[in-house]
Amino acid sequence: MNTQLSKADMFGLGFMTFAFFLGAGNIIFPPKAGMLAGAEVLPVMLGFLLTAVGLPLLGLFAVARAGGGIPAMTRMLPPFIGVLISVAIFIIIGPLIAAPRTALVAYELGVQPFSSEPVISQWLYSAVFFVIAALLSLYPGKLMDSVGKVLTPALIILLVGLGVSVLFASGGEVLPVDPAYAASPFTKGVLDGYNTMDALASIMFGMLIIDLLRKKGVTDFSQQSRYLVVAAVIAAAGLAFVYIALFMLGANFGVVGAANGGEILVHYVQNKFGMAGLVALAGVITLACLTTAVGLLSACSDYFASLSSRLSYGHFVIVNAVFCFIMANLELGVLIELSIPVLVAVYPISVALILYSLSASQPGMSRTALIITLLVSSLFGILEGVKAAGGNLDMLAFLPLFDQGLAWVIPVLSVLSLFLLSGQLKNKKVAVME
Repeated sequence: MNTQLSKADMFGLGFMTFAFFLGAGNIIFPPKAGMLAGAEVLPVMLGFLLTAVGLPLLGLFAVARAGGGIPAMTRMLPPFIGVLISVAIFIIIGPLIAAPRTALVAYELGVQPFSSEPVISQWLYSAVFFVIAALLSLYPGKLMDSVGKVLTPALIILLVGLGVSVLFASGGEVLPVDPAYAASPFTKGVLDGYNTMDALASIMFGMLIIDLLRKKGVTDFSQQSRYLVVAAVIAAAGLAFVYIALFMLGANFGVVGAANGGEILVHYVQNKFGMAGLVALAGVITLACLTTAVGLLSACSDYFASLSSRLSYGHFVIVNAVFCFIMANLELGVLIELSIPVLVAVYPISVALILYSLSASQPGMSRTALIITLLVSSLFGILEGVKAAGGNLDMLAFLPLFDQGLAWVIPVLSVLSLFLLSGQLKNKKVAVME
């Protein structure tokens, strides 16, 4: 029997989706980018919104259309290809980079300003953080209630307070435009949006949300898709509001020499609201990062459990939480530096898969089209990753957008466009013959 969600449940689902996305990168990158952009903050912010809001939104739409995540999107290919892509993305957004980063950011922004023994505090904090995240993740059927209806409303109240204060604050100073943002501000914003990892996470969170809907008794495919689209729109609206506020904060209240956006945020809150503000900020950061950690642990563990006949979902939650705890005790700068080459290598593949899935019902979008699209995006993804890691690829500088890290865009869009065009022409030819 198919169950329909109430309006409260639908909002709870949307809030949960928003909370899953709003994590470490979403908080630390916009203020720093806004500060470095200076007077060019608008084009940088628009580029950032394109990849940090637009792509995740399309990712959730693609999951809704395909009826599932990567296994459904790659159903026309041998199963090992979907497994390979899924495992790579889950490791990146799970125990390797994104999930540990939630505890790191929560510690540096929510605890370190009050700590006198940072080394001991970081170990202790990350241990407690992932114990709580693991406990919440062990009950996936209750995630929508615990995260969407309890934690997220509290987070939203705190974020709205911070956002309104930033949008109406005065007395700030716009710093000079950083040279890295002066030449191509929009493109630089697009690349900065990569660092949130949300285009990768959208596919995985989409899989998790569909699984949660099934556990809630929503078995009808069209209903699942509709609820996922509603959740996606709610999450996108919330993310856009947060990003705009944080960009304005960075642009108008930047801190010279700030290592990351977290320092800018702490400095602003401390100056405007004092100790009470720092306590409230600690609450915002902790809730934002905790809910994202829960989403990442749940999504990763659910997928890995589906591949294993020996280890259960609960076992994988514990294993992932332990690995995240270990990784979380690296320095934040080191973890971010490690993530960039991996991200720029995997992003083209993920975006290509999202775009293909959105157009899969169109004429010409055959198995061959999917294979070629993935091959082209994989090739350029590897090249971008090598370049981001410091490899010398100057011989490829003739490629359009290569110097901006987007050499894959035109080839991938060209491949998809050619197959779409060939499908349209074939249909017209058949129609004429009839």
